[in-house]
Amino acid sequence: MFMNASIPTKQAFYIFSNGTLKRKENTIFFLPSPIQTEKTIENAPPVSLDEEEIPLELDTEELPNHPNRKAIPIANIDAFYVFGEVSFNARFLNFLAQHKIPMHIFNYYGFYSGTYYPREYLLSGMMLVNQVQHYASEKKRLAIAREIVAAACFNIIKNLRHYAAESRSESKASQEALQSAIAEIEAWIKEIPASGDIQTLMGVEGNIRKRYYASWEHLIKAKEPAFEFKERVKNPPNNAVNALISFGNALCYSACLTELYRTQLNPTISYLHEPSERRFSLALDLAEIFKPIFVDRAIFKLVNTREIQEKHFTNGLNFTHLNDAGRKAFVKDFEERLRTTIKHRSLERQVSYRRLIRLECYRLAKHLLGEEQYEGFKIWW
Repeated sequence: MFMNASIPTKQAFYIFSNGTLKRKENTIFFLPSPIQTEKTIENAPPVSLDEEEIPLELDTEELPNHPNRKAIPIANIDAFYVFGEVSFNARFLNFLAQHKIPMHIFNYYGFYSGTYYPREYLLSGMMLVNQVQHYASEKKRLAIAREIVAAACFNIIKNLRHYAAESRSESKASQEALQSAIAEIEAWIKEIPASGDIQTLMGVEGNIRKRYYASWEHLIKAKEPAFEFKERVKNPPNNAVNALISFGNALCYSACLTELYRTQLNPTISYLHEPSERRFSLALDLAEIFKPIFVDRAIFKLVNTREIQEKHFTNGLNFTHLNDAGRKAFVKDFEERLRTTIKHRSLERQVSYRRLIRLECYRLAKHLLGEEQYEGFKIWW
């Protein structure tokens, strides 16, 4: 499946089918493979992407007249999200780089594998110096990290209050449990300003997340045993809800990375998460703020309305992952959510949820340059 919406602005394109991406002049074509059979656990490719063989014998000058080919004008593309087995060559990647288009790759199980991150085009030596200085200064780094955690926890509380209000007609025990969770998390939030180092701060954030996830049994209304959820398990997800969280978090991380690429910020220098090799840790920082809004609310909606059911998952040995149909359902809701517009309180104009991520990048950039104090995004609706 190749999903996009017919809107006039640049947009993300999600590729679920197996096939080939080719360039012809200023248009990218996707040519589906003749056979589109979903794999099973038994004959699935290895979890490690580097063990898979990607053919590169493509000729961009020749384009077969495929009846199901999909043409995408280069000016319409913001980023690619690739879930299928897709072939492309170095010339295609060079074309993406010329037009500043990142491509996020996910493996068979829907786990994030990596990003083709084109050469940065908004380079700023001053910004880089200031980013490093704020990381190197324990005081400055901690101030930013505290604000990231405070904003993320505010959005968590907002979720709990929102769904507690929606479920007032339900059992008294459920209401009391949600109010108890809110009170405990608010008590932990008071510890954020007193956290004297990053490790302590992340410990507070971890306790808040743990308590938040423990309350999900009162937010998820599905009665199937598959959706029973007690705690967060990541590597690998051990049930349907954990699989949804992992998949949604990967999408949110990728969306944040795409928006970072459109700014002067260096995505490898972060403040809450420790910078390390082979990851864009600033995208992890930003994702903490937006996961409660874009991912968690999508999960509650999809499961509670039965748009995602037990049939949308595949179980392996001690792990669970979304199948193709489940990933498509989640991506559809996630993308529609990011394209939703709302009137911004300070800008006094309509902006999309995706644009909120870019605005968050700009706020952080202004803080690093000393123009204004950084305040993490807090949901107001």
